[in-house]
Amino acid sequence: MSRPQVTLKIATSMDGRIALANGVSQWITGSDSRARVHRMRADHDAVLVGVGTVLADDPLLTARTVPPPDKQPVRIIADSQLRTPAHARLLTSQGLGKVVLASAGPATGYPEDATQTGPDIWVVPGDNGKVSPDRLLDRCAVEGLSRVFLEGGGKLAASFIKSGLVDTIQWFRAPILIGGDGLPAVAALGLTEMSDAPRWRTAATERIGDDTLETYVRA
Repeated sequence: MSRPQVTLKIATSMDGRIALANGVSQWITGSDSRARVHRMRADHDAVLVGVGTVLADDPLLTARTVPPPDKQPVRIIADSQLRTPAHARLLTSQGLGKVVLASAGPATGYPEDATQTGPDIWVVPGDNGKVSPDRLLDRCAVEGLSRVFLEGGGKLAASFIKSGLVDTIQWFRAPILIGGDGLPAVAALGLTEMSDAPRWRTAATERIGDDTLETYVRA
């Protein structure tokens, strides 16, 4: 059984920041870029975010295209300690499509506490009490999900990159500057040698409104 293909979507300022220091991120990119993201979601079997993104932005993560897709992607939250609140839009919109919480530990009682029906919970433990990217993708494969759209945040992106599990990066870059106190697109990778830095090849560059979309594939 082959590993699902993973596309990492990043939306940043010119200096690679995904949010202000206070966490505000709406909106860095323009409406044309956001419409493209919806089409990208529709082209994937699952959309994956970390719980930090849920707590900060309360996203819906559906593919809102015209016309709408025949089937919405499965929405997965990497939530090692099951911190997703019951009022999160992802949990209150389960009629729009399947929702999964990927946890690092037992989920006793969580579905009843979160919603009446409860999301699916996958226990995929990794190191240091975190969700294992490898085990999460293994479970996706078992569930028949072959294309995963990873939308961040920075810590989850870093964990997948460090594990060598990102195949393509779709990087939307807006013509604004946020500065060094903004939140980075990718969290620390713990590199000590430049030769260890993951390398990518530019596959395409496209202008979308005022933004630029850069497509990278693994070198």
